[in-house]
Amino acid sequence: MADGLDLLELGDDGLYFDEPCSREVEALIAQAARDYGQAAAEPSLLRAYFLAPEQLSVLVALYRYYFYQHRMEDALLVAERGLDVTARRLHLVGGWSSIGRVALGEAVMRSMGLLRFHLQVLKGSAVILMRLGRLEEASLRLTKIVEVDERDVLGAAPLLAVIAQQQAQHEEDVEPEVAR
Repeated sequence: MADGLDLLELGDDGLYFDEPCSREVEALIAQAARDYGQAAAEPSLLRAYFLAPEQLSVLVALYRYYFYQHRMEDALLVAERGLDVTARRLHLVGGWSSIGRVALGEAVMRSMGLLRFHLQVLKGSAVILMRLGRLEEASLRLTKIVEVDERDVLGAAPLLAVIAQQQAQHEEDVEPEVAR
């Protein structure tokens, strides 16, 4: 998209887990990791979320918990929250759907690492939407990523191909029923 834009480049911003958080929140995330697979893990993560609702480490931990528990609707809610938080930090007024040449350039100037994180969360939300059978919504998100990631560093293009294949298969399955 923009000349020289390399989504592998993180810049000097650091990563989401470099963001400082309180000891209590760190302890809650650590406790949830120790309790993983047990009922006690989720309350620790939720408490961490209530203490630090915009802490990216908390959102990632909560997202992973729900995703690996196959609680896709809950994981999608957390992904949406992550998109909201990062869009606000990047000044993407219309959210992920507003990323065009100008907004992309401005976001890169604010934080390349955060922009990459935002796009990865967008991809993660698309994967969840695919699993939920919401292919049109997933396709819109993946198409936006492909628009800004011309070299497909984030790997959205193969997922779009999977959606196209699934949609073509669905059309083939429906067509014989219509002919009857």
